[in-house]
Amino acid sequence: MEILVLALSLTLLIWLTMRGANLIVAAPFCALILAFLSGIDIATVEEHGFTFIYMKGFTSFFASWFLVFLLGSIFGKLMEDCGAAEKISHYIMSHVGPSQAPFAVVLACAVLTYGGVSAFVVAFTSYPIALSLFREANLPRRFIPGCLAFGSVTFTMTTAGSPEIQNWIPIKYLQTSPWAGWEVSLPIALFMAIAGYFWLNKMVATAVENGETFIDRDNDPHPDERDLPGLLPALLPLISIVLISFLAHEELHQNALVLALLVGCILTYLLNIKHFHTLENDLHEGAYSALIATGNTCAVVGFGALAKVTPGFDIAMDFVLSLPGSGLVSAAVAIVIIAGITGSASGGQSIALPELAPHYLNAGVDASELHRVVSISSGALDSLPHNGYVVTTVRAICGESHATAYGPIFALTLILPLIGTVLAVTLFTIF
Repeated sequence: MEILVLALSLTLLIWLTMRGANLIVAAPFCALILAFLSGIDIATVEEHGFTFIYMKGFTSFFASWFLVFLLGSIFGKLMEDCGAAEKISHYIMSHVGPSQAPFAVVLACAVLTYGGVSAFVVAFTSYPIALSLFREANLPRRFIPGCLAFGSVTFTMTTAGSPEIQNWIPIKYLQTSPWAGWEVSLPIALFMAIAGYFWLNKMVATAVENGETFIDRDNDPHPDERDLPGLLPALLPLISIVLISFLAHEELHQNALVLALLVGCILTYLLNIKHFHTLENDLHEGAYSALIATGNTCAVVGFGALAKVTPGFDIAMDFVLSLPGSGLVSAAVAIVIIAGITGSASGGQSIALPELAPHYLNAGVDASELHRVVSISSGALDSLPHNGYVVTTVRAICGESHATAYGPIFALTLILPLIGTVLAVTLFTIF
């Protein structure tokens, strides 16, 4: 019954998300149902009560990420207003051709992500460029969220050497390095990148054959009427974000992103000052978008925080820990399930590893192999519709709906990593 309650609450949240419900309303509503049916006190304000548990998860994420969301959103608006994003898109398009717009977006996101920029920030900063590229190529814009997600949260996020936290969290518990299991990680990353690219192209080509095109919206910038900046002034702010976040990551951790984005915003303004048209509006819209994006994500994180203290979650943990066979298999299953419930790859790792790491290490599982399997598997079911990154990218950044945009995300960021997880376990078992 406890497992059924957890599953039904999660299913309801996913259904409401796919139906376009406001997540800031839907997530706490589903969490309230889960709390009531799981026997959690919904009246008290003490630490064991619903309000405290849910809001602790909500506010902890807000405190950690709001400045990053704010500066990332403003940076994207500044790049769009001054024409820097469009200038970069023109340059890319002239070198790769209109038919390769999805490849250009994925490549740009991959470079930024592997350079140390948070996936959330990559979505904010890359969207204006992606929009210009898809407009020039006349491709349906509903595939932009899939391109952004594929380049940010698949082969770059969980592969060996990645500076993203999904590759660094296991180090604390397993005493490994960011390059753990690189021999298996490299071919899997190449598989996901190549297979995903052809799959993405196939989906886009099918949509075009069915008559889908790029559709302008009233709030889109109008590129034909603008005097664009030079390529170097357009690129330097992006380069500064990658360099600062990469060089300062180990010392400043998350604050490196805040510093990098602040410098990026300042450079965008100073280098392209004569090309701005609505600076005050950029700040207003950037701040508003950041609040919506952060609020949506916080709402889902709060649901995950409540889910992990329910009896159903404990039963699920006990079940996966008792699975027969290779420790890598049960570890992968555990991380996949927990990341799916919490809607977060990093959250799933942080919840599971304190218990899983000692269990499997004591059972003789190789720490490097466990590190890589945990990292790759965390990036699979975390991409269900209620995932904070998915909601933010689809709705707050790209202005799409789950009904139209989630299909490519499901294929590229859920199915592919699941296959990658199976391949990782298989390769480690064979070799």
